[in-house]
Amino acid sequence: MIISFNAHEVTDTSVTFTSFSNNFIAKDIALKNSYNHEVEGSKSGVSPALAVRVYGDKSAFYRCGFICYQDTLWDVRGRHYFKSCFIEGAIDFIWGSGQSIYEDAKISILSNGFITAQGRNSTKDLGGFVFIRGSVGGMNAQTYLGRAYGPYSRVIFYGTKFDDVISPQGWNAWHFSGHEGNFTFAEVSCSGPGADITKRVPWIKKFSSAEILQYSVATFIDIDGWIALQP
Repeated sequence: MIISFNAHEVTDTSVTFTSFSNNFIAKDIALKNSYNHEVEGSKSGVSPALAVRVYGDKSAFYRCGFICYQDTLWDVRGRHYFKSCFIEGAIDFIWGSGQSIYEDAKISILSNGFITAQGRNSTKDLGGFVFIRGSVGGMNAQTYLGRAYGPYSRVIFYGTKFDDVISPQGWNAWHFSGHEGNFTFAEVSCSGPGADITKRVPWIKKFSSAEILQYSVATFIDIDGWIALQP
């Protein structure tokens, strides 16, 4: 099933689908905002056009699709689990302040841009995006893995396969230049032609095999076992 909408106003009014409830589950559904989705390369006038925004705690999406160009998936807040999902866009298309794991996601790049814009505001903020396995690919693009949407932004790719679409620098401080030491941007055990980190920004984090365990599904978002209880 595909649910599609076409709107490009402010992020609170242009979204195709919004979930506010806790303990929300979606399976085998695609959510699309068709506004400016078919553009090729850069286009003047491109606007935020959300496919989905997720507020509720303990929300899970299985084998779902999220499709647009800019700001596709607003991962607003709360613990979220995305399993075997397809996510497509170009500019900040996975963004917000959620505490989320994306496991076995297929990320499709439409043009040059930024995959993530994660907003974490302090060391006490539990938010962060963790990508476990999955893949990142696209056509004729050079994209950043993320840019900081907060002074303690946190995004980790673990065991992900990168096609040759990743900008050599990998990450961008955006409006938080000077806070680079506070970011947690990391690539751990990734593979593929885009996984060469020799030209990455010098402030990416490095984790030992023991340290990365704090970002597993069980430890990062499921310490109380809510995912295992889902039907």
